[in-house]
Amino acid sequence: MRRGFVYAMNSSMTSIGPCHSMSSFQISSTPISSGLLNIFGQLDLAVEYLMVHKDFQSAFDTCQRGFENLDNVAEEEDSRYGELKASLCTVGIQALAEHNQWRGVLGWVLQHFGSADKMPPKIMQMCILLYSKVGEHATMQEEGHMWLHCPDNTNLSGYGTVAELYLLHVLIPLGLTTEAQQLVAGEVGSAAFTADQRQVALDLIDSQKSPQERQTPSPGPGATPQMTTNLITSQGSVVQRLHGMLRLLQRGISVVRSSWKFVPLRRFLLTAFLLYLLLVRMDPALPSSFPWVLKLLRLLKQMWYAMFGPYYRASAAV
Repeated sequence: MRRGFVYAMNSSMTSIGPCHSMSSFQISSTPISSGLLNIFGQLDLAVEYLMVHKDFQSAFDTCQRGFENLDNVAEEEDSRYGELKASLCTVGIQALAEHNQWRGVLGWVLQHFGSADKMPPKIMQMCILLYSKVGEHATMQEEGHMWLHCPDNTNLSGYGTVAELYLLHVLIPLGLTTEAQQLVAGEVGSAAFTADQRQVALDLIDSQKSPQERQTPSPGPGATPQMTTNLITSQGSVVQRLHGMLRLLQRGISVVRSSWKFVPLRRFLLTAFLLYLLLVRMDPALPSSFPWVLKLLRLLKQMWYAMFGPYYRASAAV
């Protein structure tokens, strides 16, 4: 894992950790407890290990100690509890990624937040980008779905960004175009994107579909797999009958051309009548065309028996 791995994913992600130095927290008018002040110092030390010394293991270990101390501090004690927790998590994710231990990132994050829907937007964005970078798109499929469908996250400032990353780096790379369309057209898309953004997203999803998915018509809402199978079978039988009829028609016309001496007018009328039956009156996709097919087939059989069949068949045909 090359250095600067996570930083290259999104430069805005790094603003959570290094910029929140201990001095910046002291500017606030709210007094800081001694417990939180100690954790702030550990955060600064972890950032120094990560960015200055490139000692990723020490940076991660320092974040771990910060979380242990944070567990002893009540969340209501200071309004910056959540921000400090996210900062420690951000530095820890970067340290694990740089130390080529990215496989344990999700489990470590869930260990501190309990469930995926409790993650801050920045942490969810980092996890999606991290696992997308290493080609493990499916790792964040369930967690991203849970986070986006949590009502408490809908009004967060980073909700739209998480939805966009989940669409581009999880669903589309996995080929889940149906799920992607449902996401954009559903409640998540309405909350995360504008109308123009939803249209652009739908066009992008459509461009990622395979040619078979674009050409195959989707069955109706009441269609069942058995109905679809019966429809395909019936269409196949109609096509087979049509092919057989055309082969018989071609054979009959060739025989008529070589054996009978029609005048040009009668030959033209016969050809026009056959073309009328084929092109106008007979649509193989409609059940109403079956009687015309049978009549034409019977007529051709009569012509065949009259010209080449035994005497008794010719008499019966007449």
